[in-house]
Amino acid sequence: MKLVSICPSNTELVHYLGLTHFLIGIDDYSDWPASIRHLPRLGPDLSIDMDLLEKLKPDLVLASLSVPGMEKNIEQLVKRNIPHIILNPQSLQEIGEDLLTLGKAVGYEEHAEKTLTTYKAVLSKFHLASKEIKNKPTLYWEWWPKPIFTPGSINWLTEVSELAGGRNVFKDVDLASVQTDWIDVYNRNPEHICLAWVGVQKEKIKPQILKKRPNWLKLDAIIQNRVHILEEALYCRPSPRLLEGIWTLGNILHPEAYEDIQLPKLFQTRQK
Repeated sequence: MKLVSICPSNTELVHYLGLTHFLIGIDDYSDWPASIRHLPRLGPDLSIDMDLLEKLKPDLVLASLSVPGMEKNIEQLVKRNIPHIILNPQSLQEIGEDLLTLGKAVGYEEHAEKTLTTYKAVLSKFHLASKEIKNKPTLYWEWWPKPIFTPGSINWLTEVSELAGGRNVFKDVDLASVQTDWIDVYNRNPEHICLAWVGVQKEKIKPQILKKRPNWLKLDAIIQNRVHILEEALYCRPSPRLLEGIWTLGNILHPEAYEDIQLPKLFQTRQK
């Protein structure tokens, strides 16, 4: 089967099912695993070159609605009558369900069920570890610095926070993505600041800008030097790579509770 993925998280789902050899084209931002980097690039995930995609004659296109603006890709796929499925998970459970959806679509349902079982087993380990933690610090996640965007309650990062032994300080906002401001964050006074700017590599994130924001030098997170620069690929994409994100964050917040948890080899992404 010839597959095309037009979203990084979908490309990662393909890998977890062991089907990367089916891929014949990917979007510009798909960068993991390394084995797919030689494939034809079809443009940014918000602006896919549909003419080029159509020339590849895929049996199935893995589309997404995880980022506003991707709707036009779907419209073109429908208009051109190109076979496709659409994934749009907002939770860890839905990410697991997408493993099954993709597995069924390509005839690998049994393998997908086994992968899902492993995925759920890892989540259970994190759930048990987090239940034992009494003091769960508040976390402010920064997806974008100006204007500020942060995840709300309808987002996998709220679950990631809890499974790592923390609490999303914007959990009370009933949105997937929240546009807020410096004053709002200051008033919430988070105990930790997690910087994971979408599409920006760790080394290019500039935490010093936080200290230039009005009154932010008074924030507990900055006073206590609890500002964490995190790898956005482990937190900002709705794929099973979030498991490694949970493990990494858990070891930052509560190393005594998470250091003995071992990820199955399949989910040790940095070795791939």
